[in-house]
Amino acid sequence: MSRAWDGFRPIEPSANMRGTSGRSAEDGRLGDRIVLTGEQIDRLVEGRDDDPFATFGVHPADMGFTACVLLPGATSVVAQTLDGKAVGDLTALHPAGLFHGKVALRKRQPLRYVARYADGSDYALIDPYGFGPVLGPMDDHFLAEGAHARLFDKMGAHVMTHEGVAGVHFAVWAPNARRVSVVGDFNQWDGRRGAMRHRVDSGVWEIFLPAIEPGAPYKFEIVGADGVTLPLKADPFAYKSELRPSTASIVAAPLDHVWGDARHRDYWQKADARREPISIYEVHAGSWQLTDDGGFLDWDEMARRLIPYVVGMGFTHIEFLPISEYPYDPSWGYQTLGLYAPTARFGDPAGFARFVDGAHRAGVGVILDWVPAHFPTDEHGLAHFDGTALYEHADPKKGFHPDWNTAIYNFGRREVAQFLVNNALFWAERYHVDGLRVDAVASMLYLDYSREPGEWIPNDHGGRENVEAVAFLQEMNRALYAAQPGIMTIAEESTSWPNVSHPVESGGLGFGFKWNMGFMHDTLRYLQRDPVHRAHHHDDITFGLVYAFAENFVLALSHDEVVHGKSSLLHKMAGDDWQKFATLRAYYGLMWGYPGKKLLFMGQEFAQRGEWSEERALDWHLLDHGAHLGVQHLVGDLNRLYRSRPALHARDCEPEGFEWVLVDGAVDSVFAWQRRAPGAKPIVVISHFTPVLRHGYRMRLPSGGRWREILNSDAADYGGSGAGNMGMVMADETGWANITLPPFATLMFELDM
Repeated sequence: MSRAWDGFRPIEPSANMRGTSGRSAEDGRLGDRIVLTGEQIDRLVEGRDDDPFATFGVHPADMGFTACVLLPGATSVVAQTLDGKAVGDLTALHPAGLFHGKVALRKRQPLRYVARYADGSDYALIDPYGFGPVLGPMDDHFLAEGAHARLFDKMGAHVMTHEGVAGVHFAVWAPNARRVSVVGDFNQWDGRRGAMRHRVDSGVWEIFLPAIEPGAPYKFEIVGADGVTLPLKADPFAYKSELRPSTASIVAAPLDHVWGDARHRDYWQKADARREPISIYEVHAGSWQLTDDGGFLDWDEMARRLIPYVVGMGFTHIEFLPISEYPYDPSWGYQTLGLYAPTARFGDPAGFARFVDGAHRAGVGVILDWVPAHFPTDEHGLAHFDGTALYEHADPKKGFHPDWNTAIYNFGRREVAQFLVNNALFWAERYHVDGLRVDAVASMLYLDYSREPGEWIPNDHGGRENVEAVAFLQEMNRALYAAQPGIMTIAEESTSWPNVSHPVESGGLGFGFKWNMGFMHDTLRYLQRDPVHRAHHHDDITFGLVYAFAENFVLALSHDEVVHGKSSLLHKMAGDDWQKFATLRAYYGLMWGYPGKKLLFMGQEFAQRGEWSEERALDWHLLDHGAHLGVQHLVGDLNRLYRSRPALHARDCEPEGFEWVLVDGAVDSVFAWQRRAPGAKPIVVISHFTPVLRHGYRMRLPSGGRWREILNSDAADYGGSGAGNMGMVMADETGWANITLPPFATLMFELDM
């Protein structure tokens, strides 16, 4: 009868096994020769041996070979070749299950051990200590240099065939550890049995475990330099993880998805993203919609619902809040621990690949929020990974983030920067993601971010700039854009740091785009004011055009603006309910006509009333009400208009695409500008933010002729009053025209050539 290993089952030692420390009285004799000293035996059975490959497995001895194995609870062990031929009975050297003996072999090779237990059951395993290393000296060299661009192919757990045997190769970086073991159900989480080979030059530990299959949970048991065994650690390179609250890593099957997105990827590889329409729908995957019983949608169900919705709404991209594995739901994924694993909340990694492929086939890009700025200190994570401050700084003035009570990566350590750069490359290559929005860049750039004097350490030049973080961000962008043409990186950066979206070669950080936080704050501040006061704050709207082309901007109305007591966008607007809806519609019209790419957080496209919470789905029932449905129709039409009119997108990032038509209409709270692009019909955008219906408003348009009204946010179809210009206005030969301006409305006119 065979059975799975079920833990320690110490046997009563026979007379010739009794001795000090439980060792054999003969201290591991083989014939008349001592093959293992008492100290060696103690180190092996206590898990203190830092070089298990020197003792376990097959080794030359007396013109032949011996074998050694630790199988706690076994009463006897027979050694076999891999084809099942018996080559020797091993002798128990210690009651903890250490066996040793001669084996009849002509050459060194892996063995299979068959262990017998007191209840008569048998357990067979292939000895992992009979296999050579998988990693090579070049891996050591490039890792130590911080120049390994394929770490995700080497580190972590990889299903493979090694030396003719199927199994899994494990590798982890822990340079200051005394011992590292991979543990799991396959060895009853016994670190003495999964001790790894130490590659001293790189600080990497590795082992090949035969017969392990995809789906096996595992962690690393690490003994620090001080001899203290740390809490079990999840794999920093795990491709798959258990569903919280469980925290083990899982051996992932190789991703064998057959991609069908070549057309999508080819298009973006050839495109200049700055001149493409980019309208992003920001989504928290755990609360966009839920199942009927309140559970998370898996990736396949999400694809069936979300992708058609996004296509129908006219958005070009979906941006997910972080979906790499994280332990705590209310962090929304921003305190991530498993950077290489799509969270188990929504299914397996293959499901995420299917989602991305499905989105691409529908013409929709996928952007991920990416968090290299900080990481949580959960004991199974990266914090003091090998007993030292390995991924973080030892000094809390550099290694601890006061805003989030999290650790900060040591960007100046080559191996850490390499870990993060490889992660960016991984998502783009393995899952075909179209872009990374990098969270909290400002917190990375400044050493004194959220710190008082005396709470931070200046750089070598005495300044507050984090030069190591700058170098990391530049290297990340340089590597990603070189390896993945068509990718885009977007910085969430809220300060005036120069050249965030400029090339590294010209001194920039190398991002493709930057969130325009000033636009968001200024415009929302303006619209929260009573309309009677807006005339005195006209520059809240106009000031943004002073710097609008200093960076490649994304105009973002993100999740951060609709949580923690800030209220929804609808309730940020001043006035009664009708005025709030009208003002929000006018605001969206202004935003879609303003230079810059667009981003809107889920729910705001139909004027979600309540603040967003990750604990519940959006209030989709609001679409039963005309006002909310009208806002949704408006956003869809704005997206379609933005995508179909080059004047509205082709020069989003260049000053020649914008010109003021009316900048000094403060008394009436009116703003007007022209959007244009080579070869495209010009478009005039007019936004009006008072409750007055203005007939015959005199304005000089860029040229005479017929200007067709292509958008009116006050249209009855959107829930407005229906005031307008009967579809067009005529401008005289000098451009002067009489225009009807509805209350709280944005109009767009296209020159009808």
